[in-house]
Amino acid sequence: MGEAKVSIAKDKSELQRFIRNLLNDLQALEYMIDHNWFESGITRIGAEQEMCIVDNKTFKPAKINMKVIKAMKDCPWLDTELAQFNLETNMTPMEFTGSCFRQMEDENLTNIAAIRKVLKQDFGANICLTGILPTLRKTDLDLENLTEKPRYMALMKALKGQLIGSNFELNLNGIDELHVKHESPLLEACNTSFQVHLQVEPKDFVCLYNIAQMLTGPIIAIAANSPLVFGKRLWHETRIALFQQSLDTRTSHDHLRERSPRVNFGNGWLQGSILEIYKEDIARFRVLMTADEVENSIEQVLKKKTPKLKALQVHNSTVYRWNRPCYGISDNGQPHLRIEARVLPAGPTIIDEVANSALWLGAMVGMRRHCPDVTAKLSWEDVRDNFMKAAQFGIDTKFNWFNDKKYSATDLILNELVPLAEEGLKSKNVDSSDIDRYLGVIKERAKAHMTGARWQLRAFTKLKESITTDEATAVVTACIVKNQEKEMPVHTWPLPEPSELEEYVPSRLRVEEFMTTDLITVQKEDLIEFVAELMNWRKIRYMPVEDSKGRLVGLVTSRLLLRFYSQNNKLSDKSNVSVVEDLMVKQPFTVTPKTSIMDALKLMRDNKIGCLPVVHDKENELVGIITEMDFLRVSSRLMERLELASNK
Repeated sequence: MGEAKVSIAKDKSELQRFIRNLLNDLQALEYMIDHNWFESGITRIGAEQEMCIVDNKTFKPAKINMKVIKAMKDCPWLDTELAQFNLETNMTPMEFTGSCFRQMEDENLTNIAAIRKVLKQDFGANICLTGILPTLRKTDLDLENLTEKPRYMALMKALKGQLIGSNFELNLNGIDELHVKHESPLLEACNTSFQVHLQVEPKDFVCLYNIAQMLTGPIIAIAANSPLVFGKRLWHETRIALFQQSLDTRTSHDHLRERSPRVNFGNGWLQGSILEIYKEDIARFRVLMTADEVENSIEQVLKKKTPKLKALQVHNSTVYRWNRPCYGISDNGQPHLRIEARVLPAGPTIIDEVANSALWLGAMVGMRRHCPDVTAKLSWEDVRDNFMKAAQFGIDTKFNWFNDKKYSATDLILNELVPLAEEGLKSKNVDSSDIDRYLGVIKERAKAHMTGARWQLRAFTKLKESITTDEATAVVTACIVKNQEKEMPVHTWPLPEPSELEEYVPSRLRVEEFMTTDLITVQKEDLIEFVAELMNWRKIRYMPVEDSKGRLVGLVTSRLLLRFYSQNNKLSDKSNVSVVEDLMVKQPFTVTPKTSIMDALKLMRDNKIGCLPVVHDKENELVGIITEMDFLRVSSRLMERLELASNK
């Protein structure tokens, strides 16, 4: 969050005091910019690596981050993130020249290797670098899985306090659809990224920030790595929509008032200075958190001391721009400004991440040399359109570009941005071998038309033809981890086979992980004839009965229909009209999404039943169904695995 000692204001006076300090910080920043206090003549880059911890056998989230931090107490570069299955490393800032990218790769490899060693030896776990972990379940985002630190709980409470509606919602359409409510903003923890920082002098900030905005769409397209959420195939870079919606406190109204989400791309080109961004964010977004220890920045400036601007940094850390302005103090005591690119996802491998960074940083510098005012070349509306299209379609995007030209993502990357990046990196005296190494990865990825997102979508779709959704996500995640350990760029990854997951243990599953959610249902007033036809058409043996609010009220089975028709023996007698209510089981056995697969199996076996409707605890809302066929699919996969193991 940028500042560890934060909290929710206890009363109005404390909030007012913090806002006064926030305004002071803004005034102090303006003074420092006007009087040239900022470091100049040097450009540094840096990065933050977010990651997921996964169990070594199931490849599901391992909620052990505090234990890992404790086990690696001598690693100041390692830190927690929101959820208990997340970690973050902070890399050493380095001058943007020479072997900076090789150093970035080597440092990241060393850090990840150290974490992996501890995870494997002590916890039976591993690291997975991906924008969204394919094996995540909705229950993994329950508030009980929040990292046990006061600042995280304070942030969750503050966001919940700003919520206008009753729940946070996810509504996304891709190949599949996801429409779900959630009680807390911890859904944000789905997202893991590789955040890159570029130090920028105040006089260049407006130009470079606008370039960063313009480049965001193409960078997303070639770097996308987040297509799977809860077993659904959504956007190529679903992080963009998921992050916004997970923290979106707005709700729909019957009027047209506009409200900006706290996660946003921006509302227009930057015109004057970095101050415009901070002023807009203060004007649009209520203060969520206050800092426990805040200096008087005006007094610091009057004493010729560099202020930390704690209040401004705390507020800035709760407004999530995809290109975020950052203020810091260098080791020499001088203040500096940075642009933080937050769109780059974690993974697919470290070399892929560094290649993405080299493309972005090189193109930033190259574009600055050729076109210092991109606002004259491309409209803001085109830039925003490019951003949204790239998040949805990734490398398949068609971009609007200079002089109203249209480019495919691969043509734009290969013919426009890579040459710009090469020129920009050469102007910073980056080692020529490193330029070839990292931009070579980008070129090959574009030529192969293969990003992490496209690989995951193709792999998951292929696996779904023969195995369950849960096993498919586990196989995809297992292969991601394996390829990352080999440091194979994603364009070289083969598509996986089901056998690549060495061990699959479905007994640990919950019902929600293998239930059918695409349901055909009827209501109790429907004709039995109608139900019989539906079951025949759909080749199903069990038909849930729900009311108009989606609550389970009964169940019709093929056995009940057979008994009904055998007793009446009048299949063609249209005068014999009966309705579902006359026939249905009025109180069928049910389970909840959190019921274990073994408990569900025992319930079916003990009661000699072939299906279990799945209902939400509170309202008896029908959310899915499991049948003997679901168990047959799981058991057949286990038998196939045993057969393969015996033949080895």
